[in-house]
Amino acid sequence: MLQELETDTLEEIVGQNDKVVVQYGATWCGNCRIMKPKMKRLAGSYEGIIFLYVDAEKLPESRKLASVTNLPTFASFKDGKLVNQVQTNKEEGLKNLIDEIADN
Repeated sequence: MLQELETDTLEEIVGQNDKVVVQYGATWCGNCRIMKPKMKRLAGSYEGIIFLYVDAEKLPESRKLASVTNLPTFASFKDGKLVNQVQTNKEEGLKNLIDEIADN
């Protein structure tokens, strides 16, 4: 399930969960809107991973966790630490990022 973060609490969530994948986006970002349903679909395929959508414009502290400079950016966290990030509008690039932290 993909959850939208409403408050700037990503650091806390990352610290409390083993595996987290985040899509950083914005309402004005066309590629963000294209990727969001793909992220939602992929979220349903993995267990044990928290999937979040963060509006990078509204939640600047959460954006800093992955040093986001371009949108959309996808970031994976494991054991409270940033593992990898990718700027992509391709589902395959996002899937590869998720697979890096997934238990296959």
